[in-house]
Amino acid sequence: MDNLARHGVLILFFVILAEQIGLPIPGFAFLMAAGALAGAGVLNFWVLLVVASVASMIADNVWFYLGRKRGSRILKLLCQISLEPDTCVRRSEDVFTRFGMKAVLAGKFIPGIGTVAPPMAGIFGVSLPRFLAYDGLASLLYTGSFLLVGFFFSKQLKPVLEALGRMGHWAIVVIALLLALYIGWKYFERQRVLRQLRIARITVDELRRMQEAKEDVFIVDLRSEVDLQENPVVIAGALHFFPKDIEERHQEVPRDRDIVVYCSCPNEATAARIALLLKKRGITRVRPLLGGIDAWRERNYPLDPHPDHGTATQAVAV
Repeated sequence: MDNLARHGVLILFFVILAEQIGLPIPGFAFLMAAGALAGAGVLNFWVLLVVASVASMIADNVWFYLGRKRGSRILKLLCQISLEPDTCVRRSEDVFTRFGMKAVLAGKFIPGIGTVAPPMAGIFGVSLPRFLAYDGLASLLYTGSFLLVGFFFSKQLKPVLEALGRMGHWAIVVIALLLALYIGWKYFERQRVLRQLRIARITVDELRRMQEAKEDVFIVDLRSEVDLQENPVVIAGALHFFPKDIEERHQEVPRDRDIVVYCSCPNEATAARIALLLKKRGITRVRPLLGGIDAWRERNYPLDPHPDHGTATQAVAV
């Protein structure tokens, strides 16, 4: 117990900091364990609450600043750090676009959204005082809730805590091993999802040759509202569909020609997911664009202004 008392607060700080940065760490489990230690009189509950909340806010403010400075590009980095498929970030974008700063409050309790909401707030130009107010409250609610759960169930967790105390420094080794196993499982899940999204891609050079040869190709832009706001252009000749609308609008996609879908996300995850969905709807000649619009732009191939870019993004209730 002495080792846990000496290192518990420091461990909790770095765990919550890493979790909110986006690493696949189950911060809620550490919060409950810390709360149980507080209930057993080993640690101070209020110190834990302040330390965990500060760690959460430090990470959130880093993402808020990066979102403001680097825009939607930072969301791609989040996809890779969190080991989550791109679809997780896209769902989070939809939630923030719909609910605004309320997503910061609720997002702490929803996997994926809690990490994405701060940079989204920066991208949409939320003022720093307003962000700090919402984020401070969200951090207190998140850390306090799980600390209280552990505190009130400390008697039930007492045998586990005593076992960890007897293990001394080996307890840290066991925790690190369990954490490594958890991260390994998350990585395996990501690879499983990416395997499901395997489908033949078309390169930007192949698509451009088809355009130059005047082939009848139907191109669909699948980027989110955030991407469109930052870059209101599409590949020459492309039409824009929001991924969430494909189920209702797939009849607008022709069945008698080549279809190319693209996004601006790592691994073309959104484009691949939509291509597979369209195949299930009987559209067999559909392929995602390898590298998406970023690869197209790098080759300096022609772009058109988005015809509705002034209305493509809705006002966010920030």
